[in-house]
Amino acid sequence: MGYKIAVVGATGNVGREILKIMDERGFPADEVVALASSRSVGSEVSFGEDKVLKARNLADFDFTGTDIVLSSPGAKVSAEYSPKAAAAGAIVVDNTSHWRMDPDCPLVVPEVNRAALKDCRKKGIIANPNCSTIQMVTAMKPLHDLGTITRCVVATYQSVSGSGREGMDELFNQTRAVYVNDPITKSKFTKQIAFNVIPHIDVFMDDGSTKEEWKMVVETKKILDPKIKVQATCVRVPVFIGHGEAVNLEFEREVTVDQAREALSNAPGIVVFDKRQDEGYVTPEECAGEDPVYISRIREDATVENGLSMWVVADNLRKGAALNTVQIAEALVEDGYV
Repeated sequence: MGYKIAVVGATGNVGREILKIMDERGFPADEVVALASSRSVGSEVSFGEDKVLKARNLADFDFTGTDIVLSSPGAKVSAEYSPKAAAAGAIVVDNTSHWRMDPDCPLVVPEVNRAALKDCRKKGIIANPNCSTIQMVTAMKPLHDLGTITRCVVATYQSVSGSGREGMDELFNQTRAVYVNDPITKSKFTKQIAFNVIPHIDVFMDDGSTKEEWKMVVETKKILDPKIKVQATCVRVPVFIGHGEAVNLEFEREVTVDQAREALSNAPGIVVFDKRQDEGYVTPEECAGEDPVYISRIREDATVENGLSMWVVADNLRKGAALNTVQIAEALVEDGYV
């Protein structure tokens, strides 16, 4: 049996990646509809090597008969249209920030908390977590099962594609401007991103953290364990695709490096590449276009009683967004929710 799938925001970076991944993984769809804003109606998007879809207008689309909606249009648009799709009987897998902390919307990483999909019909909307959270909790899950994580301190190194196509364009244009001695123009980022790093992603909160950092805290608690204490510092770096994270963990009981490496190596969605030598680790550039979460630099933290540190990288457009969205849809089919 095939399903009718609507992809909202199909002309954006994540929407295009969703279509690409659906084709790569052979998602059982009889019909796929590409939806976008009125200004993008008629735009062509690829669905596999030999299929092209023309974007239709989200504003006047009738979701009746649609089984699953894969949505990545921006939070305000999702707030309006995801409930409409759910009311028409579809299950919405939403990649925006709007629904993540709604208590009636499961926040799901299939390798971590697939069982949460049992609540998918409460509101008809399943939330896809923030990209930086997804790769971190994927890495934390097998270790939490092993030794119960009590505290996590993370510093992120997040690529500009996390801020959309405009961010990628700004990095490219600023880099070119540096080389030809043109003036640097800023629009997407608060400071120059070319040859720089910016410790500021999203808006500032009252406590001095940014909303991106807040997301990592509350989403980790919702997905994995509300008892885990999380401290995050989120930094934008001049990389086009791929997020890196330096993750430090404290446990209730001792977890050795060998135990951690074995647990991570046996966990779904993870590749451990950890050699204590030159090039014995994975970088964001190397993970671009890849599905797994890669883990390197696993080592003991001797400054606390039961501590480990590790380096975690993943393609933020794939596992951090589009792939996780498609994996949720696959789980809905496999588990009989549609």
